[in-house]
Amino acid sequence: MAEKIDLASVAYTLGVLSIVFAFFSPLAGLVLGIVGFVQSKRQKAEKAKKLNTIGIVLSVIFLIISVLLLIFAARLGIGNTGNFPIF
Repeated sequence: MAEKIDLASVAYTLGVLSIVFAFFSPLAGLVLGIVGFVQSKRQKAEKAKKLNTIGIVLSVIFLIISVLLLIFAARLGIGNTGNFPIF
């Protein structure tokens, strides 16, 4: 007989993953945070809800920073790197 999956632990795991992915891939962290947040609300898992909220906030902050850096780099121009060493 198949075991039941504890969705509260899945929401908790998604919360941890959303925080980790927020630093490396903010869009993936945002998606994982939202999915985990919805699951934590359904399971009434408060700790998982907090982790997912932190993951969503961090993902949004890093996503905004990434977009601003992209705009800044595009305005500066790729060829205008100044004294940047080229190997």
